[in-house]
Amino acid sequence: MKELSPIEEVSPTVKPSSSVAANIQFIQQLLASPEDLVIRNAATAGGTTSIAIVCIEGLADKQFVQRLVQMTMEESLAGPSAWIGERLMLQEIKRSSDWNDSILSLLTGDTLLFVEGSPEITIVGSKGWKSRSVEEPQTEALIRGPRDGFTEDIRTNTALVRRRIRDPKLRLESYRIGRRAQKEVILAYIDGVVNPMLIQEVRRRVESIDMDDPEGSGFIEQWITDNTLTPYPQILNTERPDKVAGAIMQGRVGILVDGTPFQLILPITLTSFIQSPEDYYQNWILSSVLRILRVLAVFAALFLPGIYIALLEYHHGLLPSKLAFSVAGSREGVPFPAVVETFLMEGTLELLREAGIRLPKSIGQTIGVVGGLVIGEAAVSAGIVSPVMVVVVAVTAIASFASPSYGFAISIRLLRFGIMLAGSIFGLYGIVLALIINCIHIVNLKSFGVPYTAPLAPLRMDDWSDFILRMPVKAMQRRPDIMETMNKGRQNQQEKEGRNG
Repeated sequence: MKELSPIEEVSPTVKPSSSVAANIQFIQQLLASPEDLVIRNAATAGGTTSIAIVCIEGLADKQFVQRLVQMTMEESLAGPSAWIGERLMLQEIKRSSDWNDSILSLLTGDTLLFVEGSPEITIVGSKGWKSRSVEEPQTEALIRGPRDGFTEDIRTNTALVRRRIRDPKLRLESYRIGRRAQKEVILAYIDGVVNPMLIQEVRRRVESIDMDDPEGSGFIEQWITDNTLTPYPQILNTERPDKVAGAIMQGRVGILVDGTPFQLILPITLTSFIQSPEDYYQNWILSSVLRILRVLAVFAALFLPGIYIALLEYHHGLLPSKLAFSVAGSREGVPFPAVVETFLMEGTLELLREAGIRLPKSIGQTIGVVGGLVIGEAAVSAGIVSPVMVVVVAVTAIASFASPSYGFAISIRLLRFGIMLAGSIFGLYGIVLALIINCIHIVNLKSFGVPYTAPLAPLRMDDWSDFILRMPVKAMQRRPDIMETMNKGRQNQQEKEGRNG
C-alpha cells in the first residue's frame, strides 16, 4: 500500500523500542489514553518474556482478540513467530518497525502485538467493526439485473468486483489518502487492457491529493477532475458493482473509496449518462428504444420550459391557431408574465424535491407527490399560474428523472434555469444561442484525455455499436476505440486482432 500522507505527529526517525512498557507508554501518550484503548499484558510459560496486546474496542473483532489473548497465555515461546503462523493461518499478519504504519493499522481495527526484547511490532488483522450488509442499490434500481450494491467496507467492495472479473490480470492498487483521517483508495483496472498512459495519469492525480480528510468519493472526484468550471460531471459515480466491472472490462479505471458505497468510473463521455446496466441484460431493440427515450427526456428536461417562455412571450405565430387560443384562454386572469410564472413553478418544484430528499423516505415521497398536487391545484385555482404551466412543469420533472445518473440530472436541472433566462430575453434565438454555447463548452471538455462528446466528435464510427443505439451482442466485438486499449478484441474471433491492434 502506498502511503501518500504520513501521520505528522510521529517522526519517521522514531522507532519502536525493544521494551514493551516503553512502547505501551508511547501509544498511550500519542492517543492520550482513550477509554476505548484496550491493553492486555501476559507472560510466557517460563515467566520471562512479557507480551502485550493492544487494540481499539469497537474496531477490532472482540472474539478474535479474546482468542489471541488466550493463545498468548497458553504458548511458551521466545517470540511470536513460533505460533502466529500455525494458529492464525487465515489472519493477515505482518511485522513493522514504523510507528506511522502501526498506529494507522491500530486505528483501522488491527491488533498490535509487542514482545519484550523485539524491536518489531506484529500487526494482526482483526478488523471487526459493524458494517452494512450487501443490499440493493438505492439510487440505481433495475428491473432485470443483479441486486447487490457496494457498501461502506472497501474489502467487501473489492470482493464484489473480483467476483465479476475473475481475471488474474485484474489489478487493485491501494493508496492511503488524507493527512488526518486517512482513507484507503484502490485503483481497479485490467493490466494488458487499459491504456498505460491512462493509468499513469490516474496515479499522478491520485498521488497529488493533499487534504486532511477525504470524507467520500466526492472529494476524490472533485480533486482529480479535469475542469472544475463546468456543471457537467466528468467522472461517473455508481453504487453498482456490475457497472464498475463492465467499465473495467471496456478498458476504463474504477476507483474504490473506503467509507462510501459510491465508487468512481473514469474516463467517461456524455453518452455514459444515458446508458444503464439494464441495457445489456435485455433485447438490443428494447435497449435502443429506451436509450432514445432517455435522450428525448434529457432534451425535454433541458429545453421545454425555455421553449414555453419563448413561444408565449415572443413567437405566438409559431403556435397553431387552436392551440394558441386554448393557451391564451387558460392564461386569462394570470397576473404574471410567462417567465415569472415558469420560474415560480420550477423554483417551487425544486424546493419540494429537495425537501422530499431530506425527510424520511416514507414522508418524503408523500411530501413530493401530495405537495406537488396540492400546490399545483391551489395555484391554478387562485389564478396564479395557468393549467398549461402545471403540465409543462410536470412533464419537465418526469423527464428529469429518466436519466440513470443522478449527478447528471442535477446538472440538467441547473442548466434549465439558464436556458429559461435566455428564452425570456431573446426568445427562440436566445435558446439557440444557449444551445450553441453549451455545445462549444462540452466539445472542449475532456475526461482524462478522452473527448467528452466521443464518439460523435471526434467521429468514431466503430464505437457506434454501443452509442445511442445498442447493437446485438455479436456485433459488439471490440472495446471502444476512443479508450485506446491495449487489447481491443472482446470476443474470440477478435482476440488475434485485439492483440495485434
